[in-house]
Amino acid sequence: MTKASVPGNILLEAVGVEKHYDKFVALGGVDIKVRANTVHSVIGPNGAGKTTLFHMLTGTKTVSGGRIIFDGHDVTREPDYVRVRRGMARSFQVTSLFLTLPVRENLRLAAQGVAPAVALNPWKPPTGALACSETVDKVLGTLGLQAYADTPAGNLSHGQQRRLEVGMALAAKPKAIFLDEPTSGMGIDDLEDMKQLIRSLKDEQTVVLIEHNMNIVMDISDTITVMQQGRVLAEGLPDQIRNDDRVRKAYLGNMITGGKA
Repeated sequence: MTKASVPGNILLEAVGVEKHYDKFVALGGVDIKVRANTVHSVIGPNGAGKTTLFHMLTGTKTVSGGRIIFDGHDVTREPDYVRVRRGMARSFQVTSLFLTLPVRENLRLAAQGVAPAVALNPWKPPTGALACSETVDKVLGTLGLQAYADTPAGNLSHGQQRRLEVGMALAAKPKAIFLDEPTSGMGIDDLEDMKQLIRSLKDEQTVVLIEHNMNIVMDISDTITVMQQGRVLAEGLPDQIRNDDRVRKAYLGNMITGGKA
């Protein structure tokens, strides 16, 4: 990995990013700047373009227009696997784990996946450096899942599985981690653990977050971008967004303190 980005510097910037599906405009020219070692949340009603923006930023789909700069590199036309090597990692709304494998193996595979030519070599057992033990142990500690290292991922609770998925992204040693609704489907007992986990990540990573739970968003975000109909409606500090009349009218309404909006 390259050296860590300087906290506060712009790590990721999107300039006029567009995404068209025939005549439908999913993104109509989005500008966003994400500072290093912060939690930057993207919120908005369903259909606002949040997940589409994630696809553009991480390279899982191609842009129709605009530019994306990550860590000083123009990555606009680079595919997702190249962006992973540059330091991007992502989790998705739907949990995707190797359910029959132990937690440790899930993390090892994720750590090896950064170098697929090595990870997919069937002639070398995962011992020594290929075990990625230092990385796996560090991530287990970050997740608070040390006691479950040898437990099949399918035996974990839903909340633990969601944390493990975040851990699989962390195992790639990213500079920026993109989390798409990480608290989706969680019970109240798991929410606090996930909130504390996300808050802790910015010590070493930059977090870009899509989340519908407004209590969490307002509590852990350094910056919030509000989207509406494929465009940025507002951006600012949590208190600024909380008190923005445009945001209240378009999205938050009277539910700003009511949890999930």
